[in-house]
Amino acid sequence: MGRLEGKSVIITGAGSGIGRAASLLFTKEGARLIAVDRTDGVNETVAEVRKAGGTAEAVTADAGSEKDVIAFIDKALSAYGKLDAIWANAGIGGGLVPLADQTVEHWQEVLRINLIGPFLAVKYSIPHMTRQGHGSIVCTASVAGLKANASGHPYAASKAGVISLVQTTAYSLSGTGVRINAVCPGLIETGMTKPVFDRAKERGTQDKIGQLNPLKRPGQPHELAAMGLFLASDEASYVNGQAIPVDGGLTASMPYAGRPI
Repeated sequence: MGRLEGKSVIITGAGSGIGRAASLLFTKEGARLIAVDRTDGVNETVAEVRKAGGTAEAVTADAGSEKDVIAFIDKALSAYGKLDAIWANAGIGGGLVPLADQTVEHWQEVLRINLIGPFLAVKYSIPHMTRQGHGSIVCTASVAGLKANASGHPYAASKAGVISLVQTTAYSLSGTGVRINAVCPGLIETGMTKPVFDRAKERGTQDKIGQLNPLKRPGQPHELAAMGLFLASDEASYVNGQAIPVDGGLTASMPYAGRPI
């Protein structure tokens, strides 16, 4: 049996990157999936899942929209009869705009997707999970929510908010049997980070990408998916309220570019 055999799971941001890798891994491990994204990429993800023999349905939705979140949670319940896990993974980068040039509207959109989205996933999945006495909520935060200088201001603030949401919600769920955790990616090669990789290739410095972490390389989406799988599974039954970096060791120390000690 797979590690998620028979479990009903929702993954947002499933159209590409970490969300697509997670969709393929979770269904390989037996999950019955509702894959959510606001792009057509979600249909490609589901096609890949089905080709591999997995069970999934695609939902085109905005993870930061309350009515859309209610709808895709209802979809999971109607399709599979329960909700065992949800990974609130959808997010946007926000770019690197100088602080003085940032607008309120820009901040509002980043926060709407990156922080309000996970809040809505938590709010509307909790009643179903607490009734059944178990469930796992996973949120995608970032090392940018733990340390400075990993991203722009609104993105970093939104991900710090996700970490706080996870920590405070863990205590709000005391005694329910429902767990909540965050994964904090470092530099992962996805569509969101593509400009970073493209610029490095143009300059011929792609071998320096990820040089500040001890593994001296960027991460890949499947490496984040593996952590999400663990947290969603019963193997993580005593892991709760945590923000776990998956960053090659970047946050283990102050940045160090010298020779190993």
